[in-house]
Amino acid sequence: MWFKNLQLYRLPAPWEISLDVLEAQLAEQLFQPCGSQSMESRGWVSPLDDGILAHAVGGQWLIALGIESRLLPVAVVRQEADERAEALAEQQGYKLGRKQMKELREQITQELLPRAFTRRRRTWAWIDPARGWLAIDASSQARAEDLLEHLRKTLDHFPLALLRTQKSPASVMSGWLAAGEAPAGFTLDQDCELRSISEDHATVRYVHHPLEGEKLTEEVRGHLEAGKLPTRLALTFDDRVSFVLTDKLEIKRLDFLDVVRDQIEGGIDDAAELFDAEFALMTGELVRLFPVLVDVLGGELEQAAKQA
Repeated sequence: MWFKNLQLYRLPAPWEISLDVLEAQLAEQLFQPCGSQSMESRGWVSPLDDGILAHAVGGQWLIALGIESRLLPVAVVRQEADERAEALAEQQGYKLGRKQMKELREQITQELLPRAFTRRRRTWAWIDPARGWLAIDASSQARAEDLLEHLRKTLDHFPLALLRTQKSPASVMSGWLAAGEAPAGFTLDQDCELRSISEDHATVRYVHHPLEGEKLTEEVRGHLEAGKLPTRLALTFDDRVSFVLTDKLEIKRLDFLDVVRDQIEGGIDDAAELFDAEFALMTGELVRLFPVLVDVLGGELEQAAKQA
């Protein structure tokens, strides 16, 4: 159980909701497979498939949204509609109009849906109720919003805000790159992306390339002076957690180094025990990382949480 990406949100600290209340409200929106005429279905699933919807380890909670989608490509419907329209035109002696074609495509969609393959996926969310963190394992805010939207429908009260800091990540990362070093506790890794703020959006990427050293620092500084800003920067925190920080304050390519993973004693054969051990290690490292990261970005920006 290791998250790969993080979209970060804030809840009241502490968040005044009990685990029993959360479990009961999630149970009202359980996942159900797609019906024969449904393109998509979503609902809450048990993280460990043990019937428990709000899984708790050491005061940290884990929930999962299950999504099932029917795979019916538009091109397949269009092809079938064109073939039928051609046959009808030969019978009737005239082509179908725009409205008739639309109705034909809708009819074909309804006919093909029950036979379409389905694909299932899960989106994970970790809640730290004591510290007021909600982190979603999603590569984009749009994907995270799928889970948040369903959570708003599920909970009676959901005060949420996107994490904001006093300084923008782009401006702070610019300073680190210009100096050729990260702040205390962090090290610069070997990947970054710089993008021009002008209309051409000229982009420079460094991949597996050391970002420290006088020569490279001058090169990067030249790009910064030319009007490029960092949109992605690879970092390591405390020699334990590596990740890519984006200008949108997203954490991507999250990886827990061997010094963390090796804390799990060998010989854990039980899948549930291993799941809990990894979850506990992951959350333990992240609750150390978050406040330090917010601090180097100038501190948290006070904001009103959205009520849902």
